Amino acid sequence: MSRREFITLLGGAVAWPLAARAQQQALPVIGFLNSASPETYGPQLAGFRQGLHQIGYTEGQNVSIEFRWAKSQYDRLPMLAVDLVHRQVAVIAATGGSVSAIAAKSATTTIPIVFTSGGDPVQIGLVPSINRLAMSLGLVCSPVHWLRSDLSHELVPAARVIALLVNPANPNSEADTQAVDAAARLMGLQIIVLKASTGAEIEAAFATMRQKDVGAIIVGADPLFDNSGRDQLIVLAAHNAIPAIYDWRDVAIAGGLASYGSNLAEGYRLAGIYTGRILKGEKPADLPIQQPTKFEFVINLKTARALGLTISNQMQLLADEVIE
Repeated sequence: MSRREFITLLGGAVAWPLAARAQQQALPVIGFLNSASPETYGPQLAGFRQGLHQIGYTEGQNVSIEFRWAKSQYDRLPMLAVDLVHRQVAVIAATGGSVSAIAAKSATTTIPIVFTSGGDPVQIGLVPSINRLAMSLGLVCSPVHWLRSDLSHELVPAARVIALLVNPANPNSEADTQAVDAAARLMGLQIIVLKASTGAEIEAAFATMRQKDVGAIIVGADPLFDNSGRDQLIVLAAHNAIPAIYDWRDVAIAGGLASYGSNLAEGYRLAGIYTGRILKGEKPADLPIQQPTKFEFVINLKTARALGLTISNQMQLLADEVIE
């Protein structure tokens, strides 16, 4: 059987459960699987619901959503994904990074999956290629770690040793490490890679940074660092007087020095649109992977002053938002 025939049959297998379930229940049900917690996902959830609304679906009126949150305990994701499959949801929105998408893909071969990911979906096995997706489709953040390395160097030009903090449970951590390491070599910087999957390991990472005389931190893109670990990171960075640049705007607003990354609310809006399009009968194989084209650079001047840093006018002009 050829690859094209296999994908065609797989797409056909998707169609009948959608039609059957539509007759059995009053409202189609979306399974929303997320690796983090709802407390810090307000803007993303608003974006997802906005996307659904734009395509004609409003929660509680003509669609229902079953939420499953792993609360940064990634080992719970497979069980939560299986639970959604048992509930026969019409489509799974696997959000909060690649870990959710991998769990959903392992749980079903018939339910369509919309995923958000910060890495290469082909490299980590989510899709066979960017151009042909079969069961799953996604919204992927382009690698921007090399640029965040450059921004760290510009914000803290005296720093010669930079730490990269990653979560080893994240399948994108190795690729992120390679990207940052390559960028650091070009700039003549030394990179120290530190790994943390728990609060205790985050604390230990900062102890290592003090020992290694780290001048700045690049915080890897991971839901743990923007969820249960966010406040801890901000406090430890301030306490140890180590400038840190993050992936998410909300961390800079909460007190981080700076952030550079895609607009998460916009990404979730697109995920909502894709979810609605599948509910209307479109096949995942016909919908292309979307990649962000706009990234936000945010500087928190209050944090900079507390760290004794002077942010040049040129850097402030480059920023999309400057927090006074």
